[in-house]
Amino acid sequence: MRDKFPITLNGYNKLEEELKQLKTVERPAISGAISEARELGDLSENAEYHAAREKQSFIEGRIIELEDKVARADIIDVSKLSGTTVRFGATVKIVDEDTDIEKIYQITGEYEADLDQGLISIVSPLARALIGKNEGDSVEVNTPNGIRSYEILSVRYI
Repeated sequence: MRDKFPITLNGYNKLEEELKQLKTVERPAISGAISEARELGDLSENAEYHAAREKQSFIEGRIIELEDKVARADIIDVSKLSGTTVRFGATVKIVDEDTDIEKIYQITGEYEADLDQGLISIVSPLARALIGKNEGDSVEVNTPNGIRSYEILSVRYI
């Protein structure tokens, strides 16, 4: 069996939601579309049939992928954590020491990271630099634009 991976309870619930949607809505819908396309006749030149089969293949592959992730998830309920030390699940407010731009990120698992939502993967350079640090500490992060220095303004577990 492959290793477990950390994920927030919220991230786990999203995986479960997507898996349920695929199994209860998408899978039956594509089966129906394949049946309808079969009724159109010659399958060798039936574009609807081939498109439906391709979509079915994608859905089944995604179901297998999600079932694997759900089985290997090490769910961490962030609401039960506390303190001012940055660790998995922390919501961290930082300020760029050069530009004074403040940002807020939550450190999450790889499968739930979404920079647009302020969710950064625990394996990202920024998260790795923040882990183990405390409010008031400064960290240096090697970014594509060079080394950036950030001060940790707050650490919350929500």
